Amino acid sequence: MSAPVVDFHGHLAVPEADALVAGTGGLAAELAAEQRAHSPASLAANRAQLRRLAGKLTDVGARLADLDAMGVDIQVVGPMPMHHYWAGPGLAVRLARTVNEAVAGHRAAAPGRLYGLGTVPLQHPDLAVALLDEAVTELGLAGISVSTTVEGRELADPAHDQVWQKAEELGAVVFVHPWGCSLGDRLASHYLGNTVGQPTETTVALSHLIFSGVLDRFPRLKLVAAHGGGYLPTYAGRSDHAWRVRPDARGCAEPPSSYLRRMWFDALVYTPRALRHLVEEVGADRVVLGTDHPFDMGVTDPVARLDAAGLRPADRDAIAGGNALGLLKGHP
Repeated sequence: MSAPVVDFHGHLAVPEADALVAGTGGLAAELAAEQRAHSPASLAANRAQLRRLAGKLTDVGARLADLDAMGVDIQVVGPMPMHHYWAGPGLAVRLARTVNEAVAGHRAAAPGRLYGLGTVPLQHPDLAVALLDEAVTELGLAGISVSTTVEGRELADPAHDQVWQKAEELGAVVFVHPWGCSLGDRLASHYLGNTVGQPTETTVALSHLIFSGVLDRFPRLKLVAAHGGGYLPTYAGRSDHAWRVRPDARGCAEPPSSYLRRMWFDALVYTPRALRHLVEEVGADRVVLGTDHPFDMGVTDPVARLDAAGLRPADRDAIAGGNALGLLKGHP
């Protein structure tokens, strides 16, 4: 019997969390930023997509039917990026618990087929540590999903060190998934804020984590990057060059490209050639399947795309599920 196929990149909507922020000034500012970052045509398409996918984003039966159609045995489900890092302490705790309990409940409805990732309020690191512990030890989640910045503060900011330390202690996964793009209206047309902006956000966030020495301080951190890690694996040689020739770029102990083999990347890079390149740069043991289910920027044929890359059988099987199962080991 073949090993299970594992998709590390699925999403869950939590209407109860949306209700908590409805009518707040923070949400209004968030929506205004979203409007600046997308053309009217893109905003309309996004709204139509959310209406169309409402059932797939909330209903366990609909999710399992999709997984069966895709040939996926297990999916790691995280919240739609709804971190709302602008929220004050009280609201932030209610939001995180509402999301995390919803993910845990969704997962519990399909034991053995679903794993869960929650959220924590990184804007309040002390609270984030406590809620991370709660999510993993009490709710049975495998870790958390985080965005690429925290209200303008980098993930690599020392304020977050206590969160990464706790994640290490728990063996928790930290899934880096961008929400929005800091380049704003420059990429508003033609959906560039997503197609170009989100990979850029991931590239910048991971580069900060590498160059600042976060991965030196927390070498056992299970960091997984969405969308193949953005553009970082493609042009890591430039980072290595800067590290060698610029003293101001020497914030990490080793050449930056070496840290690519200390994190994991989903295989959502769309073409066989791009997947082969990702494997060449980071190692087959550092790649997991990712579909971005159920969104239109995702894929519905992850196994066929993996097979089309023509990898060695052992590498193909590791990416199909072995690597993911290793990351999830120790979590129910």
